[in-house]
Formats: sequence, structure tokens, C-alpha cells
Amino acid sequence: MEILNRKAKHDYFIEDIYEAGIVLTGTEIKSIRNGDCNIKDCYGIIRNHEVYLLNMYVAPYKEGNLFNHDETRSRKLLLHKKQIRKLEDAIQVKGLTLVPIKLYFKNNILKVSLGVCRGKKDYDKRESIKERDMKREILKDIKKYN
Repeated sequence: MEILNRKAKHDYFIEDIYEAGIVLTGTEIKSIRNGDCNIKDCYGIIRNHEVYLLNMYVAPYKEGNLFNHDETRSRKLLLHKKQIRKLEDAIQVKGLTLVPIKLYFKNNILKVSLGVCRGKKDYDKRESIKERDMKREILKDIKKYN
């Protein structure tokens, strides 16, 4: 099961990708396994040399009662110290943004692909839409003649 951030590729140029673990509570992981999660408006920040994911929506677990979690709390990401230093440099010096690209399970552990991204301008978005439409037309023509 994967949860994708489709807006990430549309709104940003992805320069580098890191794989990180997430610190979660029990009801959060159960809710994510059910697919009740959204990373569309989510982004990463660095506080006190630690990386956090903000605005990630995880729906409350139905059977969680008293032990349920806050839906949009900040969640700590698990990365190596060298990786965090590289991310700090990219954010502060180059002015890039941390955007989650997808959530997935790897050996029953939840991982997030964190992209170091540069924002697209409106004309860049139009160009990527043109390219996508052209690829779609080419594929349609290929299928038509086969």
C-alpha cells in the first residue's frame, strides 16, 4: 500500500530524495494501514537539528477511543545526522523545501520518501502539462496503429 503526493511533482522540481522513518503512535499506524491518511498539504521543517513533518493528516482510528491521536500533529522523522546536515544546508543556503512524495511500508515499517524540492513557477507548470499531454497523444497514436 502506498500513499502518494501527486501535487508534489506538479508543484515542485524534485532535486533529491531521502528515505526516512516516522515516529508514530499505535492508533496512527493502524489508521494509516487502513488508508486513512493524506500528505497533500504536508511539508517538512528542521527544528533543533531534528526533521519534523507538519500538516500530515491521519484520521482518528475508529476503535481508538481514549488513546486516539491529534489528526495533524507534527511527526518526527528519523534520519542520520549527516543527512540532516545536508538537508539543513539545502534549506538554508539554497532555499529549497522538504516535501513528502510518498508513504509506503518496507518490511512492515512505515517509511516516507522526502523530496528536497524547488518550487515551480506558473510557466513551468504549463510546460509540464504540455509535455504530459503530448506523451498521452503519442501513446494514443501508438495504440491506435498497433
